[in-house]
Amino acid sequence: MKTTKTAFLSVMLAFFTMGFVDLVGIASNYVQKDLALTDSQANIMPSLVFFWFLIFSVPTGVLMNRIGRKNTVLLSIGVTALSLIIPIFGSSYPVMLISFSLLGIGNAIMQTSLNPLVTNIVEGDKLASTLTFGQFVKAIASFLAPYIAMWGATAVLPSFGLDWRVLFPIYAIVAIVATLLLGFTKIEESPLEDKATGFIGCFKLLGKPFVLLCFLGIMCHVGIDVGTNTTAPKILMERVGFTLDEAAFATSLYFIFRTIGCFSGSYILRKLSPKVFFGISAAMILVAMVGLVLTASVESHILVYIFIALIGYGNSNIFSIIFSQALLHEPQHQNEVSGLMIMGLFGGTVFPLLMGFASDWLGTIGAVLVMAAGAIYLTCFTLKISK
Repeated sequence: MKTTKTAFLSVMLAFFTMGFVDLVGIASNYVQKDLALTDSQANIMPSLVFFWFLIFSVPTGVLMNRIGRKNTVLLSIGVTALSLIIPIFGSSYPVMLISFSLLGIGNAIMQTSLNPLVTNIVEGDKLASTLTFGQFVKAIASFLAPYIAMWGATAVLPSFGLDWRVLFPIYAIVAIVATLLLGFTKIEESPLEDKATGFIGCFKLLGKPFVLLCFLGIMCHVGIDVGTNTTAPKILMERVGFTLDEAAFATSLYFIFRTIGCFSGSYILRKLSPKVFFGISAAMILVAMVGLVLTASVESHILVYIFIALIGYGNSNIFSIIFSQALLHEPQHQNEVSGLMIMGLFGGTVFPLLMGFASDWLGTIGAVLVMAAGAIYLTCFTLKISK
């Protein structure tokens, strides 16, 4: 399999645009502040983003069999660009809900199609490490979002009257560039199947125990990811009394360590077995969750930063290991399995909703307990991973 530098670059830039979905964390916090929303109301925004993964992931898997992986990725980036243009014209609650819906639809299509596209540019034994490197690139966009929003809010960057929303046109321009680069890059794909698996056949794959366990693992991973993204600043605001602009660093810290984890993970996975590295990663998340619960009454931002960093590093390689394990387990149904795995990102809807209710009831410790349940599942899932 021959991989050109241009093909690799275009796919990695697409991974960068995939990271735009994580701006929903800091954006929902600013919208909550601007519109004086409750936690439950604010958490509808990230939940809405990931709701569309439930609807679009499996159809995208089927669509790839019709029009190809690259064309499907191009469609997804186009929808993402549109979602980023809308908030330029306003930030009312309905406008942001429409924007985040389109962002979720675009990301659902992108995650379903982009990950399998990687199999067209790398060999199977390099799949996990390449997907991890893609997650590293994605994480760069993720941790930049809070900084750009914070700089716009504090007038460090020229915001052209957009305040924190200046991050939307910046990311929209990148999405347009990514579309053009990938569009003009030639990537050889496997011939499209004449008898592509339909919706029923696709869902039947969930009847296979390992595929179902992977699906649930993805749900827990993204639930912890989105949950930490949105809750980290609130923990600092509740425990230490930080303002939102000060607390926004917690979200960036999470993504900084997730980025470090992805970058180092792409190397570590060449030395350690996926099972061992996954077990270590899941244990780091669980230890951090327990730490956040046990130190709930301690007014220390340093302790919170340490636990957030542990979650970021631990959660950085969970997705790529589960995803690659699922694809390698069903080599004849990779498009369909990809759709199912990305449908698991629906956990980004389930977890924030549960966390919002728990947070309104118990404070941020309630949100942490919901994420801790996901961390326990991931730790147990380690036993099912092949060596």
